[in-house]
Amino acid sequence: MVVGTLSARLLVRDSRSLKDKRQVVRSILDRMRNRFNVSAAEVDTHDDVKLVTLAFAVVGFETAAVQGVLHTIAHALRAHPVAEYLGSEVVVGTKVV
Repeated sequence: MVVGTLSARLLVRDSRSLKDKRQVVRSILDRMRNRFNVSAAEVDTHDDVKLVTLAFAVVGFETAAVQGVLHTIAHALRAHPVAEYLGSEVVVGTKVV
């Protein structure tokens, strides 16, 4: 079993309130969950109106497949029309069950 995580930081320039930010975050999380069948959540910067920190988790059988999904998610985040991609970190580990 291979477990991989992606932690990504985004900037929502047009956000003026936490409500505006939550709308964008919910949209991104729902889209990524449905498109890639991953676990996803906002994990940090909850009180910052413009900065978003999201985490995604993938479990699979092959390291290459897990890495591929995480890199595809990062690419999709880069192309988001509202949130500006600031960077991400991918961690992939193998665990035998």
